[in-house]
Amino acid sequence: MARVLVLSNGFFVMEKQQLTIRYTTYEHISELPEEVQTLMAEAVKARENAYAVYSNFKVGAAVRLENGAICIGSNQENAAYPSGLCAERVAIYQASTQFPNETIQAIAISGTAKAPTDQPVSPCGACRQSLSEYEIRQKKAIPVYFMGACGKIIQTDSIKDLLPFLFDGSLL
Repeated sequence: MARVLVLSNGFFVMEKQQLTIRYTTYEHISELPEEVQTLMAEAVKARENAYAVYSNFKVGAAVRLENGAICIGSNQENAAYPSGLCAERVAIYQASTQFPNETIQAIAISGTAKAPTDQPVSPCGACRQSLSEYEIRQKKAIPVYFMGACGKIIQTDSIKDLLPFLFDGSLL
């Protein structure tokens, strides 16, 4: 936290802070633990079911639950553009609906544009906020794995690494 001191002469003294996040990079899916390879393969498969006729940006997500179940989601667009849903939220909402008492162990995300990209596709801000709600609710971090169509994968240990100054219910 930054410190602000007001001196007797009316000047402010501010202290700059720096935030560092930790993440792991994998060059290929084969470097991931076997259960994460399976989860990522499900995200890639889900990506093919995306309804992305307007943006041509397809995203798939797969969530592994404590009971071993995997719930998938893909982005679903709508002509009333903001009315669509992202793959990550489709997957976590499906998991919460089908298995309301199970904790999320990990989420894998794969996204690509019309021209396939090997650049990892991270969750949007709304999905980061939604994932943070589940971390708070289950009192357990959710590792996040994300990739493009192929190639490099980035893994964070918690959504907090992608959303360090999250907005939560305690602020309401």
